[in-house]
Amino acid sequence: MEGNNIKTLDSRGSSLSPFRHRIFLAVWIASLASNLGGLIQSVGAAWLMTSIGASADLIALVQASTTLPIMLFSLMAGAIADNFDRRKLMLASQLFLLAVSVTLSLCAYFGLVTPWLLLGFTFLVGCGTAFNGPAWQSLVGEMVPRSELPAAIALNSTGFNIARSVGPALGGIIVAAVGAFAAFAVNAISYLGLIFVLARWRPVRSPRRLPPETLVSAMAAGIRYVAMSPNLSVVLLRGAVFGVAAIAVQALMPLIVRDLIQGGPLTYGLLLGAFGVGAVGGALLSTRLRQALTLEALVRIAFIGFAVCAAVAGLSPFVFLTIVAMALGGASWVLALSSFNATVQLSSPRWVVGRALALYQMATFGGMAFGSWIWGAAAERLGTADALLIPAGVLIVGAALGLRLPLPKLSPLNLDPLNRFTEPDLAIDIRLRSGPIAITIEYIIQEADLAAFLAVMAERRRIRRRDGARHWTLMRDLENPEIWIERYHSPTWLDYVRHNERITRADAAVGERLRELHQGSGRPRVRRMIERQPGGATPDHGSRAHDIGEPLTDPTRSS
Repeated sequence: MEGNNIKTLDSRGSSLSPFRHRIFLAVWIASLASNLGGLIQSVGAAWLMTSIGASADLIALVQASTTLPIMLFSLMAGAIADNFDRRKLMLASQLFLLAVSVTLSLCAYFGLVTPWLLLGFTFLVGCGTAFNGPAWQSLVGEMVPRSELPAAIALNSTGFNIARSVGPALGGIIVAAVGAFAAFAVNAISYLGLIFVLARWRPVRSPRRLPPETLVSAMAAGIRYVAMSPNLSVVLLRGAVFGVAAIAVQALMPLIVRDLIQGGPLTYGLLLGAFGVGAVGGALLSTRLRQALTLEALVRIAFIGFAVCAAVAGLSPFVFLTIVAMALGGASWVLALSSFNATVQLSSPRWVVGRALALYQMATFGGMAFGSWIWGAAAERLGTADALLIPAGVLIVGAALGLRLPLPKLSPLNLDPLNRFTEPDLAIDIRLRSGPIAITIEYIIQEADLAAFLAVMAERRRIRRRDGARHWTLMRDLENPEIWIERYHSPTWLDYVRHNERITRADAAVGERLRELHQGSGRPRVRRMIERQPGGATPDHGSRAHDIGEPLTDPTRSS
């Protein structure tokens, strides 16, 4: 996981406070070993592809085959993680990765690996990673309190980049001394610790009040939430641009070693190690940099820093200079991705955080998969040097994109559930699947408050649609212009209840403002109705009006 090193929201905590939680410490240590094994395997896979005489585009596809499944399956994995047991999903992913790594090591030992078979195995590794990622990232919130979540994410980033700084060099030594099969075997062993920890952990969870969403519905809800959240949409776009361009350095690194600086597997490991050392340095500096710079300024520096890395790697014939460039690239890589990751996690409530992270991964890693293929093909036709200079230019353009689409400022939004909804007493017995449900809310608004009311309702519309409301409309009474009606639909009563349980404390400000603008006696009048067609048999449900509190201001109810 690419984490972030943001300042802890709880001033009473420290950057190491998540280690007080034994399960987090155990998983962190086990994940460090697993990440170390994964990076050792990546060195073995990339160099094995190079050593069996594959073309430049096939060598670059090793990186693409690992990242492509993240684009294809992360949203599905995020939906499963948000609706089921995240621990079990992560455990199943680790067992799958163990089986793939064992099989790959056996095939390599017996000399059965061909370029396309190797790509198939790395694709399967990517599949396991795709299902593991959203579960692991969202599971951190069950290991530590929300106040310590940023510090926990920072520690995860540090652990990953410690592995990045050591793993590639160690992988180069193992490949050079024993062979690629040994790198695959070491990776298989590295999964055992994390599997053991996850199998023993029994987290205490509150029982679910509602049944899980269907897979298609959950995926659609995640897409809708991100699409209706401007902060997240900008992150996805900028992350995709960065992924497409920045992956060129990692995808073409074997060719940089072989063609530009005439090195071997040990040199390859050293370059990857330098990238990892730079990443650790970037993580350690990120807190001070965020205190001194805006988030957008930091991301622009990261784009430009990585552009310099790619340009130097393409032009330099000297090993030392290329190593320095890789260190700069590693720091820039972490600063950019950690900034994106921080924005996603701090802008998503718990009910959808797995899907938001999955969509972020899809955009970023999908860009990486596409970029790996593009720059591999460019290297085959134009040469390695030119294939690195072009993405360097793209990164400069990506930095300039921030002038039109800047990242938002990080703010500690309270995205805990509002928990003000209780199902109303209905005169008609309906089931969870009954529907469609139509909801209307009546406001009395004076002419002087009209501009303010419409501005607040624009935000209300975004929140309603983001959380699953359909056919949202705002109507004005032609005979009594002070009367305004907000109307929306939910497909079923279950969807209506689920919609209300998604309301967060940060959303409450909109309801409070509407209550202030409402000039009628009492709170805005809410009606919940079920649609029915005339002429049929009498159904077991109908409609009823309820004069109850406005959803985001009443202490016990929502709408």
